[in-house]
Amino acid sequence: MPRLLSLITAALLLFVALPAPSATASEGPILVIGDSLSADYGFDRGSGWVSLLEDRLREQDHDRMVINAAISGDTTRSGRARLPEALSEYEPAIVIIQLGGNDGLRGLPIEEARSNLDTMIETALAAEARVILVGVRMPPNYGRRYTEAFAQMYQDLAEHHDIVLVPRVLEGVAEREDLMQSDGIHPTAEAQPIILDNIWSALKGLLTDPS
Repeated sequence: MPRLLSLITAALLLFVALPAPSATASEGPILVIGDSLSADYGFDRGSGWVSLLEDRLREQDHDRMVINAAISGDTTRSGRARLPEALSEYEPAIVIIQLGGNDGLRGLPIEEARSNLDTMIETALAAEARVILVGVRMPPNYGRRYTEAFAQMYQDLAEHHDIVLVPRVLEGVAEREDLMQSDGIHPTAEAQPIILDNIWSALKGLLTDPS
C-alpha cells in the first residue's frame, strides 16, 4: 500500500508540473472588414474567399469563428467609422483589413486613405487584436505616379505598425481575364480559392504564433 501511495503521489506531481497550453491568436474570432472583394460581389453568396477560409480552418482543425463584415462599396472612411463597434461586439483575435480600393477608384487623396487605415490599425491593435493589412493595386490608367504611391501606402503602414501585409489581394487573378468579371474590377467565383491562398499565406503564421 505505501508503494501504491507513492506512485499516485508521483503521478499527481508530474501532472501538476506539466505546462498549461499557451494562448494563441487561434483561440479568438477573425474579423474581416473590407469591401466588395470580400463581400461575394457578383456571384452566389457563401462562395467567396471568406467562406472558403472558414472551410479551411475547419480542415486544419482550427476551432474558430470568422465574421465577414465586408460591405460592397465601402471606403476607408466608412470602415474607420464602423470598426470600433465591430471590435466591441465580436472581440476578435485577428482583424483582416481589406480596404482602400474604392478610395483609389474614386481618385480620393492617398493621404486620406492612409490616415484612415492608420487609425483602423491603431484601433485594432489597441483592442489587442493581431492585424493583417491587405493591399490592392490600382489599374494602370490611373497613372504610374498615383498607382505606385497607392501601393507604397500599404507597405509603409505595415512597416510602421510592424503588422503582416498581403501586398496584393488579387495577385495571380487580376492578370487573367478568365478570372475577372466583365467590369474588369471584381474577381469571379472561380478566382476565390486563389485569393484565399494569398490571404492564407499571411494568416497561417498568426494562428499558432502567440507573439
